Amino acid sequence: MSFLKAEWRKLSIINYKIDPEIIKPFIPFGTELDLWEGNCYISLVGFMFINTKVLGLKIPFHVNFEEVNLRMYVKRVQGDEIKRGVVFIQEIVPKIAISLVANTLYSENYTTLPMDHKWEIRDNLLEVEYSWVKNSKKQSYRVYADLEPLEIMAGSEVEFITEHYWGYVKINENKTNEYQVTHPKWKHHSVNEYDLDVDFGLTYGDQFKFLNSMKPDSAFLAVGSEITVETKNIIHRK
Repeated sequence: MSFLKAEWRKLSIINYKIDPEIIKPFIPFGTELDLWEGNCYISLVGFMFINTKVLGLKIPFHVNFEEVNLRMYVKRVQGDEIKRGVVFIQEIVPKIAISLVANTLYSENYTTLPMDHKWEIRDNLLEVEYSWVKNSKKQSYRVYADLEPLEIMAGSEVEFITEHYWGYVKINENKTNEYQVTHPKWKHHSVNEYDLDVDFGLTYGDQFKFLNSMKPDSAFLAVGSEITVETKNIIHRK
């Protein structure tokens, strides 16, 4: 049985190309940075969890909720297999039970904050906004995208960002948690513009304050789908 089943919907993704030295301390044992066309990416990702079940059960008041995370991209090479995955710098959700379960069982870095979202169609555009409150200061970002979803092209930047099917969590220098995330290949809405009102230093710590002065390199809106999160595996240094 999968540890978690849910739908991830309307994944709003803001991407930055950064100096890989900045995030090297976050690389879990057994993995290495995954680059696209020689560039190192970090992404701000907001989406909705819908119809969430943990071990087949719906937890009251924890079925539908927002998540916003800051993530980086890694890969694990095992012989001829390349497992392309993500490492979450931090994940924000509005439900404390979700944070407790994820932090305790998977050693993730969840935090619980007041959150909200907005999905609207306006002027033939899909407007998607995710927001949270940190230290009494509202943080938010929104994208404006075409209504008609498109196929994700092979070899594209969108494919690189969305096609990572493993999660890796750094426990210490000799130990990593690994888990698989399953979902079909997504479609995406072409983003026309975006508004970003996020203090990265306030939300994610001083080491990410530099993002406040950077312009994003790209923005995507993935349609999403049903997903599963499988039981974790532990990678040890031998």
